[in-house]
Amino acid sequence: MVHTFENLGCYIAVDVNSGAVHVLDKMMFDLLRRIENLPRMPERCPDEVKSELGEYAPEELDECWAELLELQENGLLFERDDYVNPAMALVKNAPVKALCLNVSHDCNLRCKYCFASTGDFGLGRKTMSVETAKRAIDFVIQRSGIRRNIEVDFFGGEPLMAMDTVKETVKYARSIEEEKGKRFRFTITTNGVLLNEENIAYINETMDNCVLSLDGRACVNDAHRPTANGKGSYDLIVPKFQKLVEKRGDKDFYLRGTFTRDNLDFAEDVLHIASLGFERGVSVEPAVGKPDDPFAITEDEVETVKAEYDTLARALVDHPEINFFHFNVDLEQGPCVIKRMRGCGAGSEYVCITPDGDIYPCHQFVGNEAFKLGNLYDESFDLELSAKFAGMNIYTRKECGSCWAKFYCSGGCSAANYNVNGDITQPSHVGCEMERKRLECAIAIKAIRAGLAE
Repeated sequence: MVHTFENLGCYIAVDVNSGAVHVLDKMMFDLLRRIENLPRMPERCPDEVKSELGEYAPEELDECWAELLELQENGLLFERDDYVNPAMALVKNAPVKALCLNVSHDCNLRCKYCFASTGDFGLGRKTMSVETAKRAIDFVIQRSGIRRNIEVDFFGGEPLMAMDTVKETVKYARSIEEEKGKRFRFTITTNGVLLNEENIAYINETMDNCVLSLDGRACVNDAHRPTANGKGSYDLIVPKFQKLVEKRGDKDFYLRGTFTRDNLDFAEDVLHIASLGFERGVSVEPAVGKPDDPFAITEDEVETVKAEYDTLARALVDHPEINFFHFNVDLEQGPCVIKRMRGCGAGSEYVCITPDGDIYPCHQFVGNEAFKLGNLYDESFDLELSAKFAGMNIYTRKECGSCWAKFYCSGGCSAANYNVNGDITQPSHVGCEMERKRLECAIAIKAIRAGLAE
């Protein structure tokens, strides 16, 4: 399978099964585009293809064909996927290696697009006790098997509203990790309202990564992310974020925003966030939901969104200092083939735990009883439901088989699929369109920065 596309003036071909990416001249691109749906190249360029490309001399096309044949012989073009065993993607008794701890089901913002019902997930406002948090750490240690590295994300609601629990959790995990043969890596996501000198110092000292929520320009952020009393949050949080990042050194961070139907010119928001001193980590993602959701991107907006990604890509070509998360792509190594087949591992290798100790496949399923995996206190865990999530990959999601981007997105997000289609196995077509466009932009930017194209 081969995918050809033009972006930022580059002519590019992606060989799906080998992972090879080729930057082409116009003639080779035109030639390859006409045969990209073939399973393999024949030994000679078909006469009908030469006829279609009458602007090129036949002997030039034959020379191009020979070059393409050589790539095919070297396993870099029209590579078959028979080197991949689909059974490798089927996870059995997978170790849990990552936790999302919803330490707070409460929030001091009232974000209009919030999937968590302004913080409580429809379950009532509460915070996680230290006892529950410790049980969660014990749970992941027990279920992680021989795996050494474990990820713990402090989430909400707003986790700074449960800062005592956060601190005690980190303290407990650190106190037993050597004895248990584990190494914890901590992340916290915050809206910034409660950041102060003490919290900033603690986050920068203990958190391996932090995610700071900001939607972009003041007018955009304040329209979507008001405080509980209805006022804008931009002026309140931006100086706090700047202070945190200024003192963070070389530790990881991301400014994470959401764009909706209301700000389809989101390239301006990405550039604005970067201009505030956050160029090392910017992530602005589309709102996801059913078509009747007033904020979600639908089929009607897809072409506008794709054009805006092109606008953003053109703006970022000359700004390698801006690290836009969704244009990151590793063309040299990337994840192992198993990871590329089955994705994030939600529901099997990764779970979310609520203040009540309930276990869900990820934070976006919290509150949906049909997806409750178990509870820390009664030590229940639904292995059958977990196995269903473990079985989600690019082979069991049938529509993914013919998609050129399948080894990059790994079949998409189960929660997004469910939110849009009511089925974790059914990809969101809108989400797929945006993902493919982001990948094309990312690959083109990489080609230009590597000096492979003008």
